[in-house]
Amino acid sequence: MAERISGAEALMRSLVNEGVETLFGYPGGAIMPVYDALYDYRDRLNHILVRHEQGAVHAAQGFARVSGKVGCAIVTSGPGATNTVTGIADAMIDSTPMVVICGQVGTSLLGTDAFQEVDVVGVTSPISKWSYQIRRAEDVAWAVSRAFYIAKSGRPGPVVLDFAKNAQTAMVDYEPAKVDFIRSYQPIPPMDKDVIKKAAQMINESVKPFVLVGQGVELGDAREELKEFLEKAQMPAGCTLLGLSALPSDHPLNMGMLGMHGNLGPNVMTNQCDLLIAVGMRFDDRVTGNLKTYAKQAKIIHFDIDPSEIDKNVKVDLAVLGDCKQTLAAVTELLDETTHQSWIDGFKPYAEKEYNKVIDKAIHPKSGALLMGEVVRKVSEASNNEAILVTDVGQNQMFGCRYFKFTKGRSVVTSGGCGTMGFGLPAAIGATFGAPERTVCLFCGDGGLQMTIQELGTIMEQGAPVKIILLNNNYLGNVRQWQAMFFNHRYSFTPMMNPDYELIAKAYGIPAKTVVERKDLDAAIKEMLSTDGPYLLQCAVLEEDNVLPMTPPGANVDCMMLEV
Repeated sequence: MAERISGAEALMRSLVNEGVETLFGYPGGAIMPVYDALYDYRDRLNHILVRHEQGAVHAAQGFARVSGKVGCAIVTSGPGATNTVTGIADAMIDSTPMVVICGQVGTSLLGTDAFQEVDVVGVTSPISKWSYQIRRAEDVAWAVSRAFYIAKSGRPGPVVLDFAKNAQTAMVDYEPAKVDFIRSYQPIPPMDKDVIKKAAQMINESVKPFVLVGQGVELGDAREELKEFLEKAQMPAGCTLLGLSALPSDHPLNMGMLGMHGNLGPNVMTNQCDLLIAVGMRFDDRVTGNLKTYAKQAKIIHFDIDPSEIDKNVKVDLAVLGDCKQTLAAVTELLDETTHQSWIDGFKPYAEKEYNKVIDKAIHPKSGALLMGEVVRKVSEASNNEAILVTDVGQNQMFGCRYFKFTKGRSVVTSGGCGTMGFGLPAAIGATFGAPERTVCLFCGDGGLQMTIQELGTIMEQGAPVKIILLNNNYLGNVRQWQAMFFNHRYSFTPMMNPDYELIAKAYGIPAKTVVERKDLDAAIKEMLSTDGPYLLQCAVLEEDNVLPMTPPGANVDCMMLEV
């Protein structure tokens, strides 16, 4: 016989039923019945009190990205809900599975401009996989199960539940629900055997194949399938920003990062290959550059789970729809064991040129101020290249992703498509809960850190062991670089007056140290990594350092600047 409970408690039971163990949230009036119910579930649901609702959704993103589970955030109505919009949009474009539960005024008040009433469904529908308003307690179990199913199935993404207050307080005969099918929703397209054969044939006939590795490989847990695919036909590969840890950095077929601030070889060779094979990526403009000249000499195969990505930006010759864990394995079975050594060797001159002109100077400076690249590389090496890299957005992000090295999957947490400053600190907190056994290293700039700096309070309360590496150049560095390169050095509102970050960290009980001179860097990194719990390491870096190489906006992908 079903037990009669409140809609709020039905939510708690439904979350437990979905396997949720960690929540990130912030209470308020319209969600108070839920928080009252949560009081009795503290032994089963670990609620992390953030200091701002934006922090809740970014933390849920960080949790999801490193764990592979659905992140979950709970906030109140009105400003509580609207403060989550940036994180929801970020999760949507970066395919991060997340369920956001927002309080809402009672149904009798909907449309009356009641206190803290906002049309959450109307606001979030365009930036989520599904947005639904729960108006009755009877719908709670079904809505929660459906939300988690949609968030994690197919191409993952965020789902929003707008929970009316009367539905929270009303009583219901609770029975668990399990949604694993929705009519008209096909999360994984069926694999077409004829397409698989055609893909294998095109690869077997190619002389200069090049594989573009996207985050879809990570989302599909297809890292081993990818390696077997590459190794059987000995095909070189480049990785997108979010796909960097899908293939170990030191794998002999990994040619480096794609895109505007990627490596020279992969970008140049994109316009020289005869077959371009995209796996779980969306041909973002920061990867393709000028679409009119992008890989026009090549035939293109696109592996993806989302049919809407096919031909969206780049017209392809063959679409391989389905779960890449299955489709890659199916194609690999039909591949010839071969080698493309002369083609692979063609990447080497570009790698040597980039190393001599850019990389060596960035990670092995002989004198002068500290450089971002050397700090990133030293932290990576000191963690045996096994840590999770979390970045904010800007130069810290590009230097971090260029010079951090990866040996394990699910090791990159960064805001790719949305480019959200302030993402880093709360996302790193979430990552420590999603992968508590791993070291989490956050690289951030002085601009991005200040956008969500209040989350130091969450770190203080939770003891979240985030290793914060603040690359402080007293500028909004990425914007300053563009101003230097394209706006005649007119630094319009990019210089930053900064507070004493050491004092701020210490006020939150977080150990901190500032490094100015190169001779002190190694010891400071060792101290940071050996300290239990959180740590802030501030590095005073060269103020006008630039991220290179760089493809200027709108330029051809192979037209990379190595110096300014």
